[in-house]
Amino acid sequence: MSASSYDAALARVLAHEGGYTNHPSDPGGPTNFGITIADFRRYVKPDGSAADVKAMRLDQAKAIYRAAYWEALRCDHLPTGLDYAVFDYGVNSGIGRAARVLQRLLGLPDDGRMTDVVLAAARARDPAEMIARLCDERLAFLKALKTWPVFGAGWSRRVAEVRAVALDMAALDMAARAVATSTQPEAADSAPGNPQSRSAQGSARVRGGVAGLIAVFGAAIASWVHQPGARLAMAVAGVAVVLGLAGWLVWRRQRRRND
Repeated sequence: MSASSYDAALARVLAHEGGYTNHPSDPGGPTNFGITIADFRRYVKPDGSAADVKAMRLDQAKAIYRAAYWEALRCDHLPTGLDYAVFDYGVNSGIGRAARVLQRLLGLPDDGRMTDVVLAAARARDPAEMIARLCDERLAFLKALKTWPVFGAGWSRRVAEVRAVALDMAALDMAARAVATSTQPEAADSAPGNPQSRSAQGSARVRGGVAGLIAVFGAAIASWVHQPGARLAMAVAGVAVVLGLAGWLVWRRQRRRND
């Protein structure tokens, strides 16, 4: 888990949800930005009408998503990628179901409470595996609904896109962590006045670039095994190459000075 993924996750949710709808087959009734009339009445206006929902401001919808979905599911404490997958599941099928499914996948009692135990168990698992399993269960659940013939095509596309993006997010986070860890020189080598300091740092950058490349390509392969969706992960490989080359040049320059 790195910095909060909320802004990127919310942007994708809003893109999927679109604007105002009131489909006769949708049990949610009048809905705007993905916020149903029930949620609007719960969080904005107790006696809200369909017209009120249609006139809902985007900032109102964003506030509901933040408090009633992202924070309720404690997504800031989930691994990157899995946070988005759980959030989107909660928006689409309810936070109670999203939490219970995650608990079952982790082998925990499914009471729907996102406790510290649940979060710790999620962080101890491979994010890519959890994302794939969560999306598999989500799609199976949707296919069993009586409204699948009406909304199935859109739901299928949405789950596939969530899976792909979430796997990319997890791969990028893993690569960033590998680079950050590998580029930290040992304390003794980085001490002020130590003639080996710059050389050690250069070597660390080389190791960081190589480690980043390995992590990126490994994560990308893992992503493709579950679902094609490693485009962003592959893009960061170029950054890792630049880091490795820069580190090698620094190391070579310092070595020549020492010689």
